[in-house]
Amino acid sequence: MTTTTSPASEAGQPFLLIRNLVKAFDGVRAVDDISVTINKGEIFALLGSSGCGKSTLLRMLAGFETPTEGQITLAGKDMVNVPPYQRPINMMFQSYALFPHLSVWDNIAFGLRRDGLPADEVAVRVTQMLALVQLTAYGKRKPHQLSGGQQQRVALARSLAKRPKLLLLDEPLGALDKKLRERTQMELVNIIEQVGVTCVMVTHDQDEAMSMATRIAVMSEGRILQVGAPGEIYETPNCRFVADFIGSVNLFKGHVKVDEPDHVIIESPEGRHYVNHGITGTMGMEVAVAVRPEKICIQLEEPTLDQRASAAEQGFNCASGVITAMAYFGNETSYHVTLDSGMVLRVSRTNAARHQSTQLNRDQRVFAWWDGADIVVLTS
Repeated sequence: MTTTTSPASEAGQPFLLIRNLVKAFDGVRAVDDISVTINKGEIFALLGSSGCGKSTLLRMLAGFETPTEGQITLAGKDMVNVPPYQRPINMMFQSYALFPHLSVWDNIAFGLRRDGLPADEVAVRVTQMLALVQLTAYGKRKPHQLSGGQQQRVALARSLAKRPKLLLLDEPLGALDKKLRERTQMELVNIIEQVGVTCVMVTHDQDEAMSMATRIAVMSEGRILQVGAPGEIYETPNCRFVADFIGSVNLFKGHVKVDEPDHVIIESPEGRHYVNHGITGTMGMEVAVAVRPEKICIQLEEPTLDQRASAAEQGFNCASGVITAMAYFGNETSYHVTLDSGMVLRVSRTNAARHQSTQLNRDQRVFAWWDGADIVVLTS
């Protein structure tokens, strides 16, 4: 069973409670015994590759799928047997699902009119929503007369107009190009926070989850592997899958050679790793040493003692190899260093100055080194 709670949830009743949730199709569990709490006002991201169960979980929250087992409670009320149209939940689809024959105004007003709200109340809410998404001047236009980003904001306004307790976003920016997606991410977060609605979003885009979410749940094969704030997920992954799935990482396979309360030494084919803190493990245990590319220094000379974080690390956390590939991205340069063991080490070097004092080129032999504080030891 996967169970994750947050300190804020333990202090009182969680806003959204998912307990032992299972969804099976023909005996195969698409969602496999998930339990998680989501706090009021959070933007909570379900992140994972295709087929991991995140969309199925979202559809169960919306009421489009019935759980095989488990409980969904929203604001203290059991939602499992409540039909979708009676849930205080709205869902914004990846395709936006705007009515092409209706104006922007009428698209936003559609759900309010279906609910039988008085015309003057509908007018007030639509006007508020248009102002919120900065589309007041576009109310008479049809969806095809809008850009992709504007259509996305119309879909959001329509979802928020009914004042749902919970907003579900299914790949909310997937239909936008890269530049527009990056510009829209913060805009979308600002709107959601301004309204104060609790939001659960599904995405396979790591950058989208990292930039938008309060907390992230990384999913694989129907289970939640880790829940945490973006920085926690990135800097302290709890298993190899999460470390490898979030961002880029170098994983050294090794075993524990020295296990002390204040430091650990791990031996691998690439060299010896000095970790300046203890771990939960045993002597001889097989582990993986995870080091992010941006944590690694790269230079032509072997690192000197004064460059190291501590004298204890001298002779550790260093490898030599040849640059076999490199790519310039403007803000950084990425290097592939083929080590003597055959492992390809990924290193990122920030281009802080317009002209680097030391130019590194393909086919050069270099030294790559890192601090023990930047190592994450993974035992699973």
